[in-house]
Amino acid sequence: MKVFKFGGASVKDAASVQNMCKIISAHKEDRLVIVVSAMGKMTNAFESVLAKSIDEEPIDAPIQAIQDYHNEIIKSLGLSSQQDLLQDLDEIYEQLIHGLNGYSSSFGYDFVYDQTVSLAEVISTKIVAAYLNKEGLPTEWVDARKVVKTNNTHRQAMVDWGATQAMIKSQVLPLTEEKIVLTQGFIGSNAKYNTTTLGREGSDFSAAIFATSLSADSVTIWKDVPGVLNADPKKFENTKLYDRLPYKEAAEMTYYGASVIHPKTIKPLAQKGIPLYVRSFQDMESTGTVIEECLIPNLNPAIIHKDNQTVISFKISDFSFINETHIHTIFDHIKRLNLSINLMQNSAISFTICMDDNPKKREQLRTALMEEFNIYYNEGLEMITVKNYNQETINELMRGKQVIIEQRSRNNFQMVYKTAENPA
Repeated sequence: MKVFKFGGASVKDAASVQNMCKIISAHKEDRLVIVVSAMGKMTNAFESVLAKSIDEEPIDAPIQAIQDYHNEIIKSLGLSSQQDLLQDLDEIYEQLIHGLNGYSSSFGYDFVYDQTVSLAEVISTKIVAAYLNKEGLPTEWVDARKVVKTNNTHRQAMVDWGATQAMIKSQVLPLTEEKIVLTQGFIGSNAKYNTTTLGREGSDFSAAIFATSLSADSVTIWKDVPGVLNADPKKFENTKLYDRLPYKEAAEMTYYGASVIHPKTIKPLAQKGIPLYVRSFQDMESTGTVIEECLIPNLNPAIIHKDNQTVISFKISDFSFINETHIHTIFDHIKRLNLSINLMQNSAISFTICMDDNPKKREQLRTALMEEFNIYYNEGLEMITVKNYNQETINELMRGKQVIIEQRSRNNFQMVYKTAENPA
């Protein structure tokens, strides 16, 4: 059995869906579970509709734009006469409008977000399943919300692995005997069957959830890149493709911010020894990158860039030294605000962190700790992490940058910096 995951770029229009169908058709002799994301930029579009609704702005036009976008794909795929599909989609749009008009502030933004934005995945998979069936690829649409069970943490739900594996084995595994199974990424539900989401770009993780629950032979993530590159080609020149990567290297790359794979994807696959392939949907003859248990000497340095960074320093106000109690206090508030630290450094009288900038939560953190610390911050910064670094690479990357923090360990180099074009 194989699990395939197709992201938004691979189903952004009718031609893309047709190309996806060709890929699936080439593997139709395998037992397949297909995980599909929202089409194109529809997650962003649904987020925008939600924002307008909260701000009490008109939402009819943006919802109509969402419908028009999907209807154009439906028309181009020759699905306009499929009444079951059209009725399903009408019901989903009614659910969207009813929800936006009915939710109150008492529900909380994260709850409403999950009930709203998740529908983009549902619409996408309804359309793709209808097209695959039309093209003679017998496909069973499965609602991920019924089989991926989570806790109650909306927008960053934690998987209930016991319940999820039991549900997928009992409800999904039998279907793979006769049909291709097609389901959604990114979404699940809690014990009360309220929709939850696994974190932005969480469809990769969904593929890993299904693969580990089904003991699949492999997972393939189909992307618009040739595989895992050692740097983002949009930001760096002369990037190199990794043919193979050890699980540990790939997991660390995602931890430091590499965006090609969702950070939670690697661990469950590594624990069951399931290889992960990253391949291009634009060139399905290319083998891409395989991530598996292996040992590869002299890996090319991996360069991971993150923008929109903030450095915050907490300094003791009474001339005493930073100790474990102070750090514990800071970490308690960071955890409470669900913030993530990208880099940390301490001296005798200060503790410094670098994190993705979130002005609202940054101010909440400052307010909570201002009586105990003098707090300083710089915003508008960038960060580069280099795994398996060499000095030549570091020298090249540091050129023309004003380094705020520099840190290195045996295998990793990190710097937070500002440039002349981006003063902090």
